[in-house]
Amino acid sequence: MNEAQVTVIGWLAQDPFFTMTANGTPFLALRVGCTPRRYDRQSGQWQDLEPMFLTVNCWRSLAENVNASDMKRGEPVVVSGRLRIREYVKDGRLRFSAEIEATTVGHDLSRGSAQFRRVQRGTMTEEDRREARELTDQWSLAESPTDGETTRDSATDTENPQATEPTDTLRNEDADLFGEPADPRATATDTDDHDLFELRTQAA
Repeated sequence: MNEAQVTVIGWLAQDPFFTMTANGTPFLALRVGCTPRRYDRQSGQWQDLEPMFLTVNCWRSLAENVNASDMKRGEPVVVSGRLRIREYVKDGRLRFSAEIEATTVGHDLSRGSAQFRRVQRGTMTEEDRREARELTDQWSLAESPTDGETTRDSATDTENPQATEPTDTLRNEDADLFGEPADPRATATDTDDHDLFELRTQAA
């Protein structure tokens, strides 16, 4: 079956949520935001469009590596994986949520440097997947410390203004498409068979 493979460049809208399933399988959920841009011919400048937020699910070695990398809200990241579009009904309206089953997660090295070391892979069961979905539901429904607002100040690159995200505050509000807080239901799949690496961000 064909699957949509996507790569997203953005920033962490929330601190990562890490846990272990009942079978001891590492699981980590991310909330990644990205802002599409378009060129305004009249002003001769790039303009930011409405920000989009996606839930990213990580398993096993990838989950452990992201957790050990101590990623924080606002940091620039690059995510690759399988795209899932989930439909659900809320307040009598059909809504959509975009989610990614990650195969690769890392810091955006156009804005900093990193170190890595080789790691081993683990195993995952269907019971692990079910428990992780329940835990992610609880995490996504919890109110954030900033009452739903997220900033990207720490992701700003002053040396390259065109490559930076704007430093204005973003509001993680409900939207008909892609803006709803995470509530994953899709069945997770194993990551591809390749070495995963632990990234540790250093000051640029």
